[in-house]
Amino acid sequence: MSLDHPILVLGGGCFWCTEAVFDRVRGVLDVESGYSNGHVQRPSYEQVCSGSTGHNEVVRLVYDPAQVSVRQLLGIFFATHDPTSLNRQGNDVGTQYRSAVYFTTPAQEQEARLLIAELEQGAIFKGPIVTEVLPLANYWPAEAYHQDYYAQHPDQGYCAYVVGPKVAKFRKQFSELLKPGAGA
Repeated sequence: MSLDHPILVLGGGCFWCTEAVFDRVRGVLDVESGYSNGHVQRPSYEQVCSGSTGHNEVVRLVYDPAQVSVRQLLGIFFATHDPTSLNRQGNDVGTQYRSAVYFTTPAQEQEARLLIAELEQGAIFKGPIVTEVLPLANYWPAEAYHQDYYAQHPDQGYCAYVVGPKVAKFRKQFSELLKPGAGA
């Protein structure tokens, strides 16, 4: 992977869901599940789930801006999770499930803040957007068994009933951004 490609990190609830969506986006070169913006070095999944590390479950996107823009990535992000739910996505509850954009460039920050303002002005959601927009800090990859989880376990209960519908929503709403050959 070229270091010339930008990185954007997003927290949209369980990283299995977010990873499964962005794995299918044209121009996204790599998606890695991980933990960020907490205070512990190399946290484990169990530590993050305890809520004691301050980390968020996130996906780290490496993308090609010639194929997909930050605006498009953020549009997908806001359409495939609930940015009005504080520290919760569906039945997943805790600070590790908070909605977040962790930027690595000033342009990403600006685009995120602009889109949030537009979404709020347009009253797209029923409540105020609570997505935090902060610089990326203290990122750590999640354990190997979390990587590509949906691809490896599509029939597992959570994947079938929670992840699958998010992927289907992405495919329906953003078909023009679907990677060629991207499966269900």
